[in-house]
Amino acid sequence: MDLASLSTNPTYSSPVITSPTTTTTTNTTTLATTTSPSSTPSRYENQKRRDWNTFCQYLRNHRPPLSLPICSGAHVLEFLRYLDQFGKTKVHNQTCPFFGFPNPPAPCPCPLRQAWGSLDALIGRLRAAYEEHGGRPEGNPFGARAVRIYLREVRDFQAKARGVSYEKKRKRPKPKVTATPQSAAAAEAAAAGSSAG
Repeated sequence: MDLASLSTNPTYSSPVITSPTTTTTTNTTTLATTTSPSSTPSRYENQKRRDWNTFCQYLRNHRPPLSLPICSGAHVLEFLRYLDQFGKTKVHNQTCPFFGFPNPPAPCPCPLRQAWGSLDALIGRLRAAYEEHGGRPEGNPFGARAVRIYLREVRDFQAKARGVSYEKKRKRPKPKVTATPQSAAAAEAAAAGSSAG
């Protein structure tokens, strides 16, 4: 999900409070160079930088403008709801005749929204970016309880509305090969026979 705003690679200074009395300013362009200076940033790092820049732009355009140190989980929820207008996933209302159908047979007026998986990945990237920019993990607004609850509600509602299960797929355990006494003796005999030759 590309959430980049007006310019392609804007540079923003993001003040982050590191303690109650000191404020530091970090530059977001250094985010992409954390891996190594000679290699190009990974796709994940590029997306994380774009998402961070978009969120910082959202805070600046907010009325009244917000600074990162006073940003809370409530502001993150506002941001996620704002992003819904750019979504591409059809989420049926409960009154829609296609509610619960993964592939509806006809068009309907239900809104397009951000998919739960996209929001979940976005929050993960922003949570990491916040800490890379000097934010304390315990004060991270992207890890707030309200944000986790919101994501869970979005996941559950979209699962019902679209008829899609978001249950985690469990890995099947590998079948264990049990050696019987006869097969173990045959393997030893084969090993002894091949080493003799």
